[in-house]
Amino acid sequence: MPPPLDTDVPVLLLRLDQNPFHHGTLGAIRSLGRAGVEVHAVVESPYGPISRSRHLRQGHRLPVDGGDGGRLPSGTDGVMSDGRLEQTLRTISGRIGRPSVLIPMDDLGAIAAARLAGRLAGRFLLPAQPPGLPRRVADKAELAGLCRKLGVPHPPTVVPRSSDEAAAAAVELGLPLVAKWSRPWLLPGGSGLRSTTVVTTADQARALYARTAQAGCPLLLQRRVPGGRGTDWFFHGCFTADGSCPAGGTGRKERAWPVDAGLTAVGRWLPNPEVEQAAHRLARHLGYRGILDLDFRFDTGTGTYQLLDFNPRPGAQFRLFADRSGLDVVRALHLDLTGRAVTPAGPVPGRTFVVENYALLSSLSSPPGPPAARRARTRPDRDVRRDMETAWFAPDDPAPFLAMTAAWLGQGGWKALRRTRWHVLHPPRQRRAVPAAEPARPEPS
Repeated sequence: MPPPLDTDVPVLLLRLDQNPFHHGTLGAIRSLGRAGVEVHAVVESPYGPISRSRHLRQGHRLPVDGGDGGRLPSGTDGVMSDGRLEQTLRTISGRIGRPSVLIPMDDLGAIAAARLAGRLAGRFLLPAQPPGLPRRVADKAELAGLCRKLGVPHPPTVVPRSSDEAAAAAVELGLPLVAKWSRPWLLPGGSGLRSTTVVTTADQARALYARTAQAGCPLLLQRRVPGGRGTDWFFHGCFTADGSCPAGGTGRKERAWPVDAGLTAVGRWLPNPEVEQAAHRLARHLGYRGILDLDFRFDTGTGTYQLLDFNPRPGAQFRLFADRSGLDVVRALHLDLTGRAVTPAGPVPGRTFVVENYALLSSLSSPPGPPAARRARTRPDRDVRRDMETAWFAPDDPAPFLAMTAAWLGQGGWKALRRTRWHVLHPPRQRRAVPAAEPARPEPS
C-alpha cells in the first residue's frame, strides 16, 4: 500500500517555462492524484495533453504579455516580476481555497518560488531552504566553483573575461568543447542563443563571448566529456526537513533524444554508490531541502562521474524511482511538508521508465546493426526485477496519451519520424580512404 498522504492538503504544480509536452508534470499529477490528493497545475492551455488527465482537479493559466508573442511578462531575473507572480499565485490560492503544497516543476519556478517563499507563507507550503539556494545551484558558474570547493568531479571550466580569453581557453581546454550560459533562464526569446552549444573552433568561442551582453549572464567554456551508451547517469532525491533522503535513487540513461546529448527517452534504476555519495555530499554541504535532480557523465579518461547539472526540482523522469509502495519524490515532499512520516518500502532496481515519443525517435536514429548486436543492446539484465512505467500512456488515464500523440504528430512528429528513418536507412556514403603516399585526386566537376 502507498504511504498515507494528507488528502486535506492540495498541491499546486508550478511551471513557468512553457512546454505542453512536459511529461514530468503529468507524472506528478498522476502520482499525487492516485494517492487521493487534490492536484492543481499551471498549464498552457485547457486543451493540452496534460490538462486532459482525469487526476487533475483544475488547470490554471498564467497571464501573458499581449505584445510579446504570448510570452510570460518577465522581470529582471528572466521570469515574471515578483509582484505580478505573487499576485497570480495568491489568486490561484484563493481559487483552491486552502493552504497547498507548492511544487515547482522547472528551474524558473523553483527560483521564483524560493524568492517568494516568505511572502507566500500561510498560502503555500515550501521546504525551508537557505536564501537563494535554488538560484545558486542552477547557476552553472556557481556550480563549477562549488564542485571545486567540495572535490566533486566536474569538467574543467573557464569563465572568460574577454573575447581573446575565450579563444585562448578554447585552445587550452581542447576542441570540441561545450559552451554554456551560466543562467540560461535569462536568455531572451527569439535571440537564437541556446543554453548549451558545442564549439568546434576558437573563433566560435570568440563570437559567442561577443554576445554576453545580449545573453545577460556570463559565458562558460567547459571541457567536453565524451558521451556514449551507458555513460549518462542521474540522481533524483527528496531531502526532508531532518536532512535525510528517504525517496529517490540513481539511474542510467539507456536512450536519449537527441541521441547521446538529450533528454532521457529510456532510463533504468540502477545502484551507483559513487554517484549517490556525491549527491548526498552536495546536499549535506548546502543544507538542501526538497527535491533535486542531478546529471552526471562517466569520464572514461579519468574514471570518474562528472557532475554536469544541478536542477533544484523534480526531473521529468522522476517516476522511475517509485519504490515498492509507490513512494516517489513528489509524494515524499507532500508527506514531509504536511508533517507526516516518510517511510520507504525498498527500492526496485532494474525498473525502467520510457518516454514513448522520444524513445521512438531515439530507436529509429540508432543504426540497425547485425542481429546479434541488436539483441545485445536490448537484452535486459537477468539479475534485476523487470518493472516498467511509461510517461504518457496509462490504462486508468488514457486521454493525455491520445492528446499528446495527436498534438505531437500535428506539430512535426511525422516529419521528424520520416527524417530520422531516412538518415538511418540511407547513411551518407563514405569516401574511399586515400593512402598517405598517394596524392588525392581532384573530384570530377
